[in-house]
Amino acid sequence: MSRKLVLAAGAAGLALIAVAPATASAQTTATTTVCGASGLQAGLNTRVCADITGDQVEVYGRVSLAGPPSPGSPSPFGQELFTTLTSEAPAGTLSRSVIFNSSIVEVRGISGTVACGSTVKAGFAVASYPWSPRPVSLETTVTC
Repeated sequence: MSRKLVLAAGAAGLALIAVAPATASAQTTATTTVCGASGLQAGLNTRVCADITGDQVEVYGRVSLAGPPSPGSPSPFGQELFTTLTSEAPAGTLSRSVIFNSSIVEVRGISGTVACGSTVKAGFAVASYPWSPRPVSLETTVTC
């Protein structure tokens, strides 16, 4: 008799475990990525974006090639870039030096909780000698 009770309790426990992940996945919120217009800075394509998940926001800048390389041209060597990422909501400023080698580089580091209905304002600037920065910007509303 006790063997049947142990098996029944085990089966009930497995049934609860099988139901729990379905409930947890129903509560997750999808992440929305919003990007501002791209711009040319330091001879490269730049853009500032925000990943929004509910009231959580992460702001980041992206640097990529402005176009495809010319056929037969050598791979670009490492180019040192001086980047500045700024945001009002979530608030923060991040200055970082990165090396660009023809693959996409993301500058991340500003994130936080933003009230629903708030406006996220962010900017991303890239400089590399002899080019001065021409910042790109993003402005979007957080809808929860």
